[in-house]
Amino acid sequence: MSEGQGHEAIVARPYADVLVIGGGINGLATFRDLAMQGVDVALVERSDFVSGASAASSHMIHGGIRYLENGEFRLVHEAVTERNGLLRIAPHYVRPLQTTIPIFSTFSGVLTAPLRFLRHGGGKHRARGAALIKIGLVIYDSFSRGGGRVARHAFHGRRKSLELLPHLNRGVKYTATYWDASLHDPERLAIDVLRDGLAAGGDRARAANYTAAVGIVDGRVVLRDQRTGAETPFTASVVVNATGPWTDVTNLVCGEPTNHMGGTKGSHIVLDHPELLAATGGRELFFEHKDGRIVLIYPLKGRVLVGTTDIEHDMSDPIVCTEAEVDYFIDLVRYVLPDIVVDRDRIVYRFAGVRPLPGHGELAPGFVSRDYRIEASPLAGRADATVLSLVGGKWTTFRASAEHLADRVLDLLAQPRRSSTKGVAIGGGRGYPMTERSRMQWINTHRDGLSFERVATLLDRYGTVATDVITAIADDPDDEALRLLPSYSTAELSHLARTEGVVHLDDVLMRRTSLAFTGAVTAESAAEVASAIAPVMRWDAARCRDEVTRGLEMVHAADPSWSAETSSRSAASR
Repeated sequence: MSEGQGHEAIVARPYADVLVIGGGINGLATFRDLAMQGVDVALVERSDFVSGASAASSHMIHGGIRYLENGEFRLVHEAVTERNGLLRIAPHYVRPLQTTIPIFSTFSGVLTAPLRFLRHGGGKHRARGAALIKIGLVIYDSFSRGGGRVARHAFHGRRKSLELLPHLNRGVKYTATYWDASLHDPERLAIDVLRDGLAAGGDRARAANYTAAVGIVDGRVVLRDQRTGAETPFTASVVVNATGPWTDVTNLVCGEPTNHMGGTKGSHIVLDHPELLAATGGRELFFEHKDGRIVLIYPLKGRVLVGTTDIEHDMSDPIVCTEAEVDYFIDLVRYVLPDIVVDRDRIVYRFAGVRPLPGHGELAPGFVSRDYRIEASPLAGRADATVLSLVGGKWTTFRASAEHLADRVLDLLAQPRRSSTKGVAIGGGRGYPMTERSRMQWINTHRDGLSFERVATLLDRYGTVATDVITAIADDPDDEALRLLPSYSTAELSHLARTEGVVHLDDVLMRRTSLAFTGAVTAESAAEVASAIAPVMRWDAARCRDEVTRGLEMVHAADPSWSAETSSRSAASR
């Protein structure tokens, strides 16, 4: 993936037909689509790829059943269609997810839901009862007809519900179970999208992380290398602003102030809690908390993800998971699984992000549209150049929103579309074995001297692009397992650092691997990872120490209670 990647590739040829600003999933997907059309396209991201809003998702690819209450039928239909498509084209990371809704009343909400819709969330909240949820699930299932990849919903009464999930609140009257999809490794899927774009575009597709758009000079976008401070004016006929909740900030930098955005903050915690993990029965619990907010308890990677909040946020403020939000999460677990005791000691990771929602005035956050739109404006200083801003967008619909953006770009360039991205496999999803038999065959065919278990782990981790990782490991006579993280090896991590645009240690800890998410990052394990990639990154001992310090700070950036000193004392006490 390294060809066409990095700030140097941008500087070497400071012009393209299209400049995409923003390396989250929507920007990367637009980059991939345009590259597949043969467009000369460059992408820049001020931090690491997929490190902003796209890194703070609930790890779900879902149709958005609750959006039906808002009357967003177009969005739900598109989202269900895209969910089904991603199950086909990215099966290495997108997998069916059994989801259960605990329900505590029968008819509650049937009359008030339409009124809440008409009042945009106003009025007294009434819980959503079984009848209302049943109506929603029937509509939801209907959108999956003609290509559905998941089973239809099922309802159970109290006795069967408690038989299936014995730790549920005894006040439960029903459960409704339906299927959506999980997104096991969102950051790695995004890297696959980027890799595919670079491969499709050849020397006409370039991407650079840690490269910020900082201004406009004579109709050119000034790009700053965040590592050195060096600035390069870049010429493009079309600028795509895909910076999510920072869209207005980016447009201000580009000389066209806008007021499109009104994002809300969503936080999550990850728990290492075997009892809670077992109580979920291997399914996501998706339910309405006492305040009416839809929340989730979700088993993932041997941990339990709990979320999420929906809080108005000023983009000038830090994006953190507050102690009040942690209290809320602990309370919601207690509400639906009262037998399970959860405290802060079980938290291994916190993360928070701002949803790229449109401005919504006094509209309640839960009623703000999750749909997307595209806004056009001139580029300051150039009447013949256009800025296209994506307002909204979510993980589930990234392919569709990118296609719409790419179509607008192609219209501006007077260039026809060569092909659709619909149905085109992504990264390690190409040729991914979908049955146990084909999986066994794939592993045995690609072992290259490695153990069966090791290759199985790499297939799970990377999909079929694991072949490149296997080759890198087999070609390195000095490869060895890490002492503190034995499921990773030195050659594997070196391969990621060499080929996936790694600049800092936290890029590996948080986005090229799941180490941060699973709570595996300590000062000692971070130092071991830094040592493993140091030869590739050309880091000396002092740089490794600096990267470990920075890495720990970034891993814990969403935790306002964390400090290096308290972490050291806590580790010493254990």
